Amino acid sequence: MSTTSRPIAATPEQVWEVLSDGWLYPLFVVGASRMREVDDTWPAVGSRLHHSVGSWPLLIDDTTEVLEVEDGRRLLLLARGWPAGQAHVEITLSPSNGSTVVTMVEDATAGPGLLVPKPLRDVQLHARNVEALRRLAFVVEGRTR
Repeated sequence: MSTTSRPIAATPEQVWEVLSDGWLYPLFVVGASRMREVDDTWPAVGSRLHHSVGSWPLLIDDTTEVLEVEDGRRLLLLARGWPAGQAHVEITLSPSNGSTVVTMVEDATAGPGLLVPKPLRDVQLHARNVEALRRLAFVVEGRTR
C-alpha cells in the first residue's frame, strides 16, 4: 500500500466539509474529469460518487463507493476506474498544531493494476496522491481564507 501525508492549514472540520461534498472531488482527485451524480447520502456507507475519468473524448464512467466512514475523521473508499481496475483508498484526518494532517493510503484491489509489481505501483500511487493532496490543500485553504 502506498501511504502519502500532507498537512493542510485548516481544522479537521474544514477538511471534512470538502470531503463531504462529493461534487468537489474532480477538483482534487487526479484523473477524475467530471462528476455525473452524487448520492444524496454521501458520505454514508454504501453511498457513491458517479464520476468520469480520462480526458474528453476518451472518458470512462464509473463509481467510487464508501465502504467505511468515521465522521470527521476517516473514509475508506472503493474507487473504480475500469478497465484499469479498482482500488481501496483510505483518507484519514489528524489534528496537528492548528492544522490537519491528511493521509491517503491506497492500493489496487482488482484488475490490471494488480499486475504492476508492488514497488512500481507504490511509486506511481504516491506521486499521484502527492498531487491529489496538494490540490485538496488548495481547495480547503482557499475556502478558509
